[in-house]
Amino acid sequence: MKNPGMKLWLVAILCLLAVPAVWAKDDIPVGAVLAVTGPASFLGGPEARSLEMLVDELNAKGGVDGAKIRLIIKDTGSSPEKAVSFAKQLIEENHVIALLGPSTSGETMALKKIAEESRTPLLSCASAEVIVDPLASYVFKVPQNDSFAAEMIFQEMNRQRIVRVALLSDNTGFGQAGKEQVEKIAPKYGIEIVDNEVYDKSATDLSAIIAKIKADPKVQAVINWSIVPAQAIVAKNMRQAGWDVPLFQSHGFANIKYAEAGGAASNGIIFPAGRLLIADLLPEGHPQKALLTKYVHDYEAKYKENASTFGGHGVDVFNILVAALKAVGPNKEKIPGAIEQLKNFPGTGGVYNFSPTDHNGLGIDAFEMMTVKDGKFVPYTR
Repeated sequence: MKNPGMKLWLVAILCLLAVPAVWAKDDIPVGAVLAVTGPASFLGGPEARSLEMLVDELNAKGGVDGAKIRLIIKDTGSSPEKAVSFAKQLIEENHVIALLGPSTSGETMALKKIAEESRTPLLSCASAEVIVDPLASYVFKVPQNDSFAAEMIFQEMNRQRIVRVALLSDNTGFGQAGKEQVEKIAPKYGIEIVDNEVYDKSATDLSAIIAKIKADPKVQAVINWSIVPAQAIVAKNMRQAGWDVPLFQSHGFANIKYAEAGGAASNGIIFPAGRLLIADLLPEGHPQKALLTKYVHDYEAKYKENASTFGGHGVDVFNILVAALKAVGPNKEKIPGAIEQLKNFPGTGGVYNFSPTDHNGLGIDAFEMMTVKDGKFVPYTR
């Protein structure tokens, strides 16, 4: 070739083609599929805001080994179909090294196969135990297990000598996964479920169901397993019916907005939750205290709203991913192994100890029993 300029141009092109065009040193793309709007926005909204806050903070400090995180958030509106579409887009077009979220269990289950087939780490903010059981190599979740929440409730019922209960659950993925755990574990604690009702997630009045189970003289307490606003409706309808048996909620109740929506009817509700709700009451030296108090302070100062357990899930998926990135870099196939090596890792949901056979990393000790007193969450004491 006689034209030296043309020769240099061709060499330059060949060099560029030899370099994987995925990300630059200062650009690590991370996808997030969250229900920022829609019926589950009380989950996805705080998760998205928490992620944005942490990404800004980390990037201001130089990112991960000099590489900054480029966070790409997609709003699913809590639709599994949108979650699938966005996840494929993030993997195939944006070349993300991991997916954070989704916000709900139903959406997460829709992405489980996609994460495995594309070998893309998925760190879910949703709670259902089926997300990690059966185990999937690339799928993790940060909220505490449904089974442990059920056991905490049943242990308290044993202390109160409650043996016959009514179970209410919404028809979301979370509600039905929890229902299965409650039904499976109840016999272990000598608990009989004498009434078992499923209601629609969009319900605005449950007085008919409450009247039905109230008419059963065997019912000593009610368990409601839900992540939708009907949690407050259950409490209100029970109060309106003049029914004062104990009301136990799942860990999905851990948002002060639910207690506020229930008003006076929320007082006395008993539920298991992580320690974020009582961060300021933890003793000095507790492994979670520094993280929890910093997050609550930073989030509330920035967004002028109460920090919630759900926003904490966003904190945990991000911090776990960053720890893995520091260990193995932005290598999709090595990230799961790095997460499995994390031990005694403080998070908002508990102290995580992952392993090749445990992709949740939390035990029953991640929970505390809480109650509502004068519109606030406080530790439950008998």
